[in-house]
This record gives sequence, C-alpha cells and structure tokens, in this order.
Amino acid sequence: MTEPCDLTALEARRLIGRKALSPVELMESCLRRIGEVDHAVNAIATLDADRARAGAKAAEAAVMRGDDLGLLHGLPVGIKDLDDTAGLRTTRGSPIFKDHVPDKDASMVTNIKKAGGIVIGKTNVPEFGLGANTRNRVHGATGNPFDPTKNAAGSSGGSAVALATGMAPLCSGSDTGGSLRNPAAFCGIVGYRPSPGLVPAERREHGWTPISVLGPMARNVPDCSLLMAAMASDDAMDPLAYTLHSRTVRGEPALFHPVRKLDTAGLKLAFSADFGSALVEKVVREAFEARVAAIAPLFARAVDAHPDVTGGDEAFEVTRSAGVITSHLQKVRERPQDCGPNIIANVEEALRYSLVDYARAAQSQTRIYRDFQRFFAEHDVLITPGITISPRNWRELYPSEIDGTPVRTYFHWLALAYYVSLVGHPAVCLPMGVDAKGMPFGLQIVGPRGGDAFVLAVAAAIEEAFAGDAALARPVPDLARLRAAPPISGMEGFLGFD
Repeated sequence: MTEPCDLTALEARRLIGRKALSPVELMESCLRRIGEVDHAVNAIATLDADRARAGAKAAEAAVMRGDDLGLLHGLPVGIKDLDDTAGLRTTRGSPIFKDHVPDKDASMVTNIKKAGGIVIGKTNVPEFGLGANTRNRVHGATGNPFDPTKNAAGSSGGSAVALATGMAPLCSGSDTGGSLRNPAAFCGIVGYRPSPGLVPAERREHGWTPISVLGPMARNVPDCSLLMAAMASDDAMDPLAYTLHSRTVRGEPALFHPVRKLDTAGLKLAFSADFGSALVEKVVREAFEARVAAIAPLFARAVDAHPDVTGGDEAFEVTRSAGVITSHLQKVRERPQDCGPNIIANVEEALRYSLVDYARAAQSQTRIYRDFQRFFAEHDVLITPGITISPRNWRELYPSEIDGTPVRTYFHWLALAYYVSLVGHPAVCLPMGVDAKGMPFGLQIVGPRGGDAFVLAVAAAIEEAFAGDAALARPVPDLARLRAAPPISGMEGFLGFD
C-alpha cells in the first residue's frame, strides 16, 4: 500500500479535494518519514512540526467546510534554509545566523502559503549556498539518499534529499551555478531553473543580475509545474519581475499547470556532452550517450551541437564574484572565525579581480547570450548531462580533478549548469535512471529564451516516454536501508570542515 507521503503532489492534492485524503493524514505521514530516515541523510535543518500539524488541521477544516481550495491546499512543502520564514529559524548554514528567526516570510514563501502549501520545515544548505556540497557548521552534512557517505550536491541539497526520500512532496530551491539542477541530478529528482524574475526574489542584493533565481523542486515534472504555478508572480521589489517574453506571462498559473501536452516528433533536438568546454567524467559521458540514443527517436532530428561558450568560465567566475563581494566581504573581514573555507576562498578570489576584468566578463556574457539566440534559431531543445561527475564522498569539499584533469576553481565542476545560468535560459534537470556506479543520472534540458512552459512540456514528454522503463525512469532510494543506517552525525567530519 502506498504511504501518503509517497503520493505525487498532484495525486495527493486531488485526493484532498475529493475528501479522500486528509491533510492531517498526509502531514503525519511526512513527519513519520522524516522520523524514520532523516537520521541517515540529515535533509531537514529545522523541523516545524507543531505549526505544520496546526496548518494541516486548518486545511482539513477548510476542505470539510467546502471552501475554495488553492493549488497546493494541504500539501507539505520544504523551504530551503536560505529563504526567510516568519517565526521559523533561517540559518543560511552559517554560525552568524544560527539563532536568526525572521519576522516576515520571503515573497516566494508567501506565495506558497497563499496557494495552500504548509511549511513543514527548512531544508539544509551549504554555508550561504556557496558550493555544491551541502555541509555547514550549524546543521552538519547532508548525505546522498542512495549512499549517505556521498555528496547530495547543493546548494539545494536538503530539498533534493527530502523529496527523494518522501519527506515532503514539494520543496523550494534556488539556482546560481546549478543549485537546483545539481542536487536534482545527484539525488534523482526534478529541479527547474526558471527564467529570471518569474519567481520574485527580493533578497537578491544585485537586483538586475539574471544569474541567481528561485525555483521549484519535485519528484516529477507535473508536480514541479504545479509548484511553479504557485511560486510565479509579480513583485515590484524584484526589478526582474516583469514579463520577459510573450511565452511567459507572470501571474497566470495555467501557463505552468497543468503541464502542456507536447508532441516532440516535430522538434529539432541538439545534444552535447560538454558544451565543447566542460570537464566531464567518463562514467557521465557514457551514461549520457545511452540517454541520447534512447531519446533521439522521439524527435524529428537529433544532432551533436551546442552554443559557443568560449570564455564562459571566466565570465561566470567574475560576475559571480561581484555578488560575493556585496554579500560576504564584510562577514569575512569582521567575523572570519565564523566563516567556512568556501566563503573565505570566494572573497579572496573576488578581491583579485579589477573593473577591467568585470567589463571583459560582462562582454563575454553578452556574446555568449547572443550565440545562444542564434543556436536556438536552428534548434528547439538542447540536452546535456545535468552535472559533470558521479557523486563522490561528501568529505571531499569539492572535486579537485575530473578524470585526472585539475579543475579551475572549486565550482568549475558545475560548468554544464553555469553556462546556462549566464544567459538566463530556462532549464530542467530530469532524473533518468542510474549511471554505471549505481548513482542517479540527471539530464539537463535547456529551452529557448522565455520558453518556460515549453521546456517543462518537453521534460514531461521525455519523462512520460520512459516512465515504464526500469533503466531510464526516476530511480528510488532504498528506504529500508536508510531506516537501518547509522546516523550520519556519527560520521567523521559531519559538523564543520575538518
């Protein structure tokens, strides 16, 4: 018998609307799952059980009264621990904020609550979201649900693990260099990076940059689209929260939910293992080749091609560093003892760049963006691997090499994701089976400028095509193994960076 916490978000919402599933029953199932397996993976940074139970009771009462019900009515939602939640601790994975309790919700959280979602807790992150390894000195490390000794990626690692293990049907995430897509790839769930501004982010200190966005995470594409419909809105506090393109009109949930039915047979597919530039591990390349062979017949044509991302590494390094200076320079100077190695390394790197470097990076970013437009004039969809390596031990703060070749920076291994971040195109990471090491493989699906509903529809079509294929459908972690596993908190190096 399926546990309520293992239902898809859409199915749970339908059952709630038909009075066939109580929001209280669903919430208790999710809380029970957290109690059973979170000791093994440490996905939940702060649990809000009492208020979650009260919210579920109120949601049940609304159903029984016959009230109008929102898109997410009665659904538990995990919120990434970078985003403010009123009355609930928001630490950002930093000792500086270990006791921080906001008095106001972030606008994204407000939208989720207005749609009827119930915050079940905060999901773990790397310190300030810096790095694709979810470890910090407040809550410790988050382990991969398929092997808790391995990296769950990040920075939305806690959200990805919570979803993969059934702790919540929906979770929020954010993405700069792949922080939604990388943990989705490592943990076997769906992460969606929307066009900048579709989900307002008023906490972004450089309001005009398109690199950092908020977005939804779920176990399948229709659920991800459901959460996207609730998150999308207009907000004057975010200067990018305006209509970017005729295909993405803000505030109209129908654009995202239900996800569009799309016949891919008339579409032109491009595929690239590495954008001609990224370091990609052999095991990932081999898995990607097998997925391309399976997917290609779904499209009118499939060719090996990619946009020109020459200079993309430098452009991302420098433009990202500008935000690091604004957000973290003062912390490193005034409280270095409370800052981990990633934040210190980021600030030190950023201080080495000049205005000339920044101007050159902005020029490269613009050139790459324009080549993306030329590329998508010839191709409808681009697919790549979701991330460059198979998960490694989380004690490795970041991979220093890929197949023997040294990486440029501690985030260079995220290049497949950050090339897309630079240009602001929407992208989905879709789980497609496991690699030769038995770890989840994620496929990155990139759409044209403003093509948010379109790229979600493509992802849904691919997901549906392989839903019955044991080798290419979403992998599921062994929950019995996790229940019996020792606490991750007992592993060496769990709390901190030693």
